[in-house]
Amino acid sequence: MEAPSLDAVYQAISALYDSPNASEKEKASKWLGDIQKSIHSWKIADELLQQKKSFSSCYFAAQTMRSKVQHNLSELPDDAVMSLRDSLISHLESVVPDVNTAILTQLSLALADLALQLPSWKNCVSDLIKLFSNKNNFALLEILTVLPQEIDSSSLKLGDNRREEIKTDLRSNSHIVVTFLKDCVNTPQNWSTVLKVIRCMTSWLQVKAINLQELSQNLVIGMCLQVLKDGNHTLHDEATDCICAVLGCLEQNNNNEDLERMLFDSVLALEESYHLSVAHEEEEHAANFARLFTELGETFLEKIMISTANGQNHFALRSLELALVCVGHHDYEIAEITFNLWYRLSEEVYQRDYQPLTDAFKPHIERLIQALARHCQCEPDEKNLPEEGDDFYNFRLKVMELIKDVVFIVGSGSVFRQMFSALQADLPWEQTEAALFIMQAVAKNILPEEYDYVPQVVEAILSIPEDSHLAVTSTCIQLLGELCEWIEKHPQCLEPCLRFLVRSLVHPKLANAAATALQNICKACRDQASCHASLIVEAARAADPLALPIHTAATLMRALAAAISRLPHDQLCSTMRESVGVQLSGLSALVDSNVELRKGSQSDPVLWLDRVAALFRDVDVQRATSPHPCMPAFRDAWPVVHRVMAKYVREGRVMERACRCIRFCVRGTGTDGAELLPDLASALPALYSQQQHSCLLYLTAVLADALGSPRTAPPLAHLLHSLLPPALELLAKPDGLKDNPDTVDDLYRLCIRYVQRIPVQFVQSGCAVAVVRCAVTAVRLDHRDANCSLMKFLYDLLRLTHNDPGEPLTAQVNTVISEYGEALTYALLEAAVLHLHAYMLSEVAEVMVELLAWQRRHGVDWLASALPKLPRDRAAATEQQCWQFHQYAVKAEKCKEATRLLRDFARLYR
Repeated sequence: MEAPSLDAVYQAISALYDSPNASEKEKASKWLGDIQKSIHSWKIADELLQQKKSFSSCYFAAQTMRSKVQHNLSELPDDAVMSLRDSLISHLESVVPDVNTAILTQLSLALADLALQLPSWKNCVSDLIKLFSNKNNFALLEILTVLPQEIDSSSLKLGDNRREEIKTDLRSNSHIVVTFLKDCVNTPQNWSTVLKVIRCMTSWLQVKAINLQELSQNLVIGMCLQVLKDGNHTLHDEATDCICAVLGCLEQNNNNEDLERMLFDSVLALEESYHLSVAHEEEEHAANFARLFTELGETFLEKIMISTANGQNHFALRSLELALVCVGHHDYEIAEITFNLWYRLSEEVYQRDYQPLTDAFKPHIERLIQALARHCQCEPDEKNLPEEGDDFYNFRLKVMELIKDVVFIVGSGSVFRQMFSALQADLPWEQTEAALFIMQAVAKNILPEEYDYVPQVVEAILSIPEDSHLAVTSTCIQLLGELCEWIEKHPQCLEPCLRFLVRSLVHPKLANAAATALQNICKACRDQASCHASLIVEAARAADPLALPIHTAATLMRALAAAISRLPHDQLCSTMRESVGVQLSGLSALVDSNVELRKGSQSDPVLWLDRVAALFRDVDVQRATSPHPCMPAFRDAWPVVHRVMAKYVREGRVMERACRCIRFCVRGTGTDGAELLPDLASALPALYSQQQHSCLLYLTAVLADALGSPRTAPPLAHLLHSLLPPALELLAKPDGLKDNPDTVDDLYRLCIRYVQRIPVQFVQSGCAVAVVRCAVTAVRLDHRDANCSLMKFLYDLLRLTHNDPGEPLTAQVNTVISEYGEALTYALLEAAVLHLHAYMLSEVAEVMVELLAWQRRHGVDWLASALPKLPRDRAAATEQQCWQFHQYAVKAEKCKEATRLLRDFARLYR
């Protein structure tokens, strides 16, 4: 595009920020976005900053500068880059303290990002201090704050070599920065400058650039501790961040006991300030102290563990007491701040597996659970259940997860007894409910042989008064469901429990909890539940009269399926057909009507499909002979579900649930389901040709996995040949892989099942060549599930080459690898280095290990030729690092080793 006039740019900026017309705003935003992407934006942004006509134009220009430096610096020749540096410095030198901080921050980020990407700018920190010091300390503080923060920016992709070079430079210049910050503090300043000083110190601490041995004399650290002690409202947050950063440094480099003791005592001295913040109802300050005390505990946790295991008390053990004090705060959000400390403590104790160590922390965990029980209490005047999704509901879920994690330290039985003892008193409803909630968290760990207090709890639940608070009843129901394994060992309790839960289904707000509890109990007690199957059948028939929500009704059907699983086969067959038939009647009537689909209503096919799926999902038949007793129900279901799919073929949600329904039908009936394979194999391609729903590929994968055998190979091969071309055509479109990650996921999941079940037909048909060719391009797709399925397919395909070399299948796979292996090697290396997230590299490593092993067996070294092809116009590995990576990679035989190599190598490019 041609360079626009500045007047046009000003008009567009005015329209973007000031126009009341939404369409004008959108048009201006798009046009300005195109300008920012163009080469002309460098000059335009510079001129806008020089003219300083308005805040909007300056902010747009500053933001443009930052974006261009971050993403498009390669557009400029070397001499222009140096001119850009001088221009940015000039703009920043002219910034005054009362300018909008957003503009200052964007310009500072632009200069910082430029400095980080300029290896030729040696000693940039000292240069910046010389340039700005005593001229514009306000701007200098901002630059020195953002510079360390940008080192690990994923957008810059500096590479580990450059990052280490920068960090070394920061450490060597840290004394200059500390001196500058000290001078700023000693010079009379307003609070905003002091704020910036603290933020700057925090930033340098977070990248470990400050010498820990000098912290005791560090004026800024001393000031932060004083701020926290005095309760300064303006600087409290920043001072907390700074001291937390100090503790973080100490955790990774804590070999100076004098320094440890000094910092510990300094933070310990803040306990009184915490209590004052509580007394003055300063919740933000209390939260800051909770962060500090938690960080203090985590910093010394390992040393606390070592000392305690040796029978000694480490001085930092007091930090756990401070954290417990914060857990006792009346605000549950402050208690939640400490949770990570307790998770880490639990992990340390579990890993060490030393009973005296476990016993040493029992008092702490007992106090923790008691405090959490208080926090889980609902408001006394609350009439309803905690609402799913709100903050308090989510907090209770987090409490439950934490208790499950730490309870082994004190024992589940001990917690259960403790809460049960509390229930013996005449408590308000909210305290009763909270105790039951804590019992629910540990109920599954209660030994089935327990006879002392669980029978009393169950009896109390079954006889709960009808006028009890709704939340108490709901928690009782959930507790009963969690006691399912205990109930299995005490079958005399089963029928009263089932009847109690069935009665609870009639209450709309209790129905879901009751259905879930029924499912848990019926699943745990399949053998005994069959005697009471009629009770669950009647409950299931009431799903529509009670207008149960989709999920609740499906859960009830899962309970029914578990309950009838152990019926004699003739009874199971008839009960299953009857139960499925009720749902199929609703589906058939819906397909025959012209009623508009309304989500969640009787006109939503998903309501019926989910119930059929649930029935087949949880039926677990023990049989020694064919035919499968659920096969008649499957025969009934398929034609109706097929009609649903044909009618709603454009509705992605309905198609997904229909495929899910058939999936559970196939899984539920086992190999007998092959009877319907020809019908399925002819129906699915027709549906896929109308709309490329990836769920149809997923269903095909299920068919191959559950039914794949030499006998069923012909229809499965026909099915694959029909689905593969349109799927690959979809992925071959521009951005086809990026726009259709679900198709990539389900297509390669399908191919995995074919390789595992009927590999000969898959490879001989030519399908392997087509999907490997696609894989060479697709390996760079940074979608976790899609990439995982793709890598699993490549791994399984390569594993076929381990078979007898004389077998035709092995020879055919070797031919495919010979043709595409070199391209695949580079594609995998490039994807790992440039495109994929670090957490995805373990799957890539598995494939690389197999592929390199294949290369060793066949005397080729594609990795050596791939390494020089990696881009060199940006952060990259040195030749020595490439050689070293190659030497280790070709010898790697374990996935863990290869993963570490790939992650370390990839960091050189990021």
